[in-house]
Amino acid sequence: MADLLQSDWVSQLQKDDNAVILDVRTDDEVAEGKIPKALHIDIYKGQGFIYAVEELDKSKNFYVYCKSGGRSAQACAIMNQLGFENTYNLMGGFSEWTGDVE
Repeated sequence: MADLLQSDWVSQLQKDDNAVILDVRTDDEVAEGKIPKALHIDIYKGQGFIYAVEELDKSKNFYVYCKSGGRSAQACAIMNQLGFENTYNLMGGFSEWTGDVE
């Protein structure tokens, strides 16, 4: 897992043709807006989160975010334990996001 500032997260993401953006916030938080093309899996679903993540392609590079960066760091750690090699945590999360929102 790598903790990246938004500028680094975005520049690396733009150059990555094997990237998946993963939003681990709650449904209510996602309803307020999300980063375009983000896949949503709520980390608070507990074992359900793990089941959903296990279905993902481990060969992809995952750019993970939550509201402030704490849950996404936790999600990256869980994903690393499950065999995902490339996870990138967005420091500051969606609350500090200045890019496009859908």
